[in-house]
Amino acid sequence: MLEIGRVTRPHGLRGEVNVLLTSNRTERLAPGSVLSAANGPLEVRSSRPHKGGWLVQFIGVNHRDQAEALRNVVLSAEPIDDPDELWVHELIGSTVIDQDGVVQGTVVQVLDNPASDLLELDSGSLVPARFIVSRIAGAEIRVDVPAGLFDLNAAASDHDVE
Repeated sequence: MLEIGRVTRPHGLRGEVNVLLTSNRTERLAPGSVLSAANGPLEVRSSRPHKGGWLVQFIGVNHRDQAEALRNVVLSAEPIDDPDELWVHELIGSTVIDQDGVVQGTVVQVLDNPASDLLELDSGSLVPARFIVSRIAGAEIRVDVPAGLFDLNAAASDHDVE
């Protein structure tokens, strides 16, 4: 299961809650969607954007006290099967191989960056995700990076040692 958001607080008297969606897939909150929570599944009755988040009504949550019980509850869902999308959970632990066939390291995390998400490798290198040309989920990522990208990272590491 992947964390897709969190209930922040109740909204109004009829059981609606504010949800901070951490997924970029808004269909996660479509009516009929079932989300997992620590206290059991929650089915979305309705949702709508509201002040940078979402107002969500779950089936069976009809009063403010029921909504209050959901405060700070983490919402999870199964991964969406979309072969055209890069999913963080499929990138972590993958070996990165450059265009020359050289293994550059293993992805330890993916950093959010406005220009392009960055793959952080165990070698300390940062690789913009836009340079990914192919992948085998959870195993291997092939990249085609500009000449010298990995040299810059190695030079920065050498400088840190001095």
